Amino acid sequence: MTGTRPPAAGTGPAAVLEALPLSGWHRRLVVLVGIGSFFDLYEVFLGGVLAPILAREWTLGPIGKAAVVSSGFAGMFVGAVLLSIAADRFGRRTVFLLNLLTYSLFSLAAAFSPNLETFLVLRFLAGLGLGAELVLVDTYLAEFLPRRVRGRWTAWAYTVGFLGVPVAALLGGRLVAAQSLAGVDGWRWLLVAGGLGALFVLVLRRVLPESPRWLLTHGRHDEAATVARDVARRAGAPVDGEITVATGGEPRAGSTLDVLRTAFSGVYRTRTVMLLIFQVLQTVAYYGFGTLAPLVLVAKGFDITESLGYAALTFAGYPLGSLASVPLVERFERKWLIIASALAIGVLGIVFAAGTTPLVIVTSGFLLTAASNVFSNGFHIYQAEIFPTAIRSTAGGIAYSLSRATSALLPFVAVPLLATAGPVAVFGGAAVLIVVLCLDVGLLGPRSTGRALEELG
Repeated sequence: MTGTRPPAAGTGPAAVLEALPLSGWHRRLVVLVGIGSFFDLYEVFLGGVLAPILAREWTLGPIGKAAVVSSGFAGMFVGAVLLSIAADRFGRRTVFLLNLLTYSLFSLAAAFSPNLETFLVLRFLAGLGLGAELVLVDTYLAEFLPRRVRGRWTAWAYTVGFLGVPVAALLGGRLVAAQSLAGVDGWRWLLVAGGLGALFVLVLRRVLPESPRWLLTHGRHDEAATVARDVARRAGAPVDGEITVATGGEPRAGSTLDVLRTAFSGVYRTRTVMLLIFQVLQTVAYYGFGTLAPLVLVAKGFDITESLGYAALTFAGYPLGSLASVPLVERFERKWLIIASALAIGVLGIVFAAGTTPLVIVTSGFLLTAASNVFSNGFHIYQAEIFPTAIRSTAGGIAYSLSRATSALLPFVAVPLLATAGPVAVFGGAAVLIVVLCLDVGLLGPRSTGRALEELG
């Protein structure tokens, strides 16, 4: 990629970004955005880690444990709707920073919760801040990375982010075993760790630019050209001469009603319906295991410390699976990669649920989480590609909010079912829904690999 020619003068900001060679600037952007996603993914799986701990701490039954898991997801549902719309209205950078700051402050506050009721409220508010975080990761990177490396380097960002999953389980196991640190309950330090994101915001404020593609949809042509020129300079391929803006390009930003009207018209109607169905079902395929695994292990007779230790080993598959996806997301058409990895999740979930020995449980769980992140990276890249800039965050975010809503409701179905019917019934039902998900993407989803955003729009 280093031999790519510098962008020619007279091209538009989007064309300049597409023509850039992959550079140190792009790599730093991917790492920084990936660290931002770390806090989201740490939080997503923290509920499953905290549920068995707080069940012992506050003597919780199945409904109480389900509430611990679902409270953050309920906030994420509201945040995904509101903040994804805000990102199309007020900018990718602004809302990305707002998301992370809101989460961090309320996560820190939740660490000092005196009771379950206060804890649930603060977890909801923390989730509110993270609702659109991953949608913004997808959108922001898609609008900066050249199409030839868009999938691969977005997968790298998630590889950084998914280190948060085994970290949550490892910290949980260590702190639960220690019970307290500096006179503070061990589980509270898990929430303090989430509060560190507030410090990271100070770094991001200084280095993240606004998306030129978003600036164009708001008529801020001079600013878009300035950012594109600055990025080209930092990438080592400065543009000599003017950067022009063609008229009659992508749709201009409008009201939320206009955005929804666009999402449900023309070629986008089928894509929107596909994504709405997909986001409800992918929750079962993806979040079901991560949030239920520690509870499943306790149900199998392992104590809490053992369960979190085994969960940490299986959760190591998340970053490693994400790493494995890096060459795959450009080599294979993304919609078929999503389907293949989803089917693997269904099969491995049943093996994990039926396993009785640590070897079978850990091995199947590790392979499942690895497949999960091939699946996850594929669909995160995919959902950011299939809508134009003016509606990308809103359309993707509203659809994604359904996954958060389903995640909030899922524990109230799955945790009691786990207690009454057992793990095999829970994961068997999930496998059936995964088959429906595959039909949805296969029949309604467009091809996207290797195509420019403007071409897909």
